[in-house]
Amino acid sequence: MHELSIAQSLIELVEETAAQAGAARVKTLTIQIGALAGVVKESLWFSFELAAEGTCCAGAKLQINVIPVSIFCDRCEQASQLNDVYVQICPRCGMPAAKILTGLELDLVSLELEPHATAHS
Repeated sequence: MHELSIAQSLIELVEETAAQAGAARVKTLTIQIGALAGVVKESLWFSFELAAEGTCCAGAKLQINVIPVSIFCDRCEQASQLNDVYVQICPRCGMPAAKILTGLELDLVSLELEPHATAHS
């Protein structure tokens, strides 16, 4: 289950960012995953919950946006979004896709952080 290693790497990155920002904890993480990235959302949610225990990400909400596959066809000279990620053929002319434009992403998009409480004297 490589989702666990993805979750652990994500948490390490977020912990560094939260520490630099002086945050007490992370409330929400938003990531985007390409449809061809080979990541199972449900497994990532489960793995994230396990890996987040005892970190500033414990209890944080993980939002996952799936990015569809789009290709660029050299023949048509146009980009197209694919309905079937396993058939990478231009829907206009039927030629094999020359270039995948989107669908391979695995990116941290945003964080919602909770700041440390400030002490009043």
